Amino acid sequence: MSDIRSAPLLVFDLDGTLADTAIDLIATLNVILGRENLPPLPTEQARPMVGAGARALIERGLKASGVTVSEAKLEEMFDAYLAHYEAHICDATQLYPGVSAALDRFEQNGWIFAVCTNKIEHPSRLLLDQLGVKERFKAICGKNTFAVSKPDGGALLQTIARAGGDAHRTIMVGDTKVDVETARNAAVPVIAVDFGYTDQPIAYYKPDKVISHYDQLWHAVASLNLA
Repeated sequence: MSDIRSAPLLVFDLDGTLADTAIDLIATLNVILGRENLPPLPTEQARPMVGAGARALIERGLKASGVTVSEAKLEEMFDAYLAHYEAHICDATQLYPGVSAALDRFEQNGWIFAVCTNKIEHPSRLLLDQLGVKERFKAICGKNTFAVSKPDGGALLQTIARAGGDAHRTIMVGDTKVDVETARNAAVPVIAVDFGYTDQPIAYYKPDKVISHYDQLWHAVASLNLA
């Protein structure tokens, strides 16, 4: 009997991993804070707050402003955030250098791709579409796609299944502690980029490999000896 195996799979986080979304995310946060008569947060201060999803970003922004709100008010701000963000989702956002070339190389060698993010699924799809790469991913799964989300390993495992992959032939690529924990919880190797949104240097969280540019991804993957 022939050995039929699924294609090897790379599962990417989105914000801070595939695309530098911080400027648009923070700009929207400041619009929402402004509606509450709160001063805007400087990009340098707000950048480490990005990466856990819009609701967490609003909560962190409010905390930095010394403000607490009710759950109902937070939900209202979250809805307003999503509406404004989707209208300005790609004003300044760009893929990181080397992403497209890296995807080309892996695709030419039989790899497939998916996205597992804590961004809501609809804006994730919208952003990837506007960046011109949506069709390259077999699955695009967000915080609300499944009953669980990162760092629960089930979110990654269900993303792998939706993409038609095999967890034993998958590598996660992310930029934060949450991504490393998600991969560990799913027993999947993880490569981290060091240019994303993290409050500590990403090496602190002990991913299997760290890269500083997408032109290093091919060799990082090869060094993991994926069966």
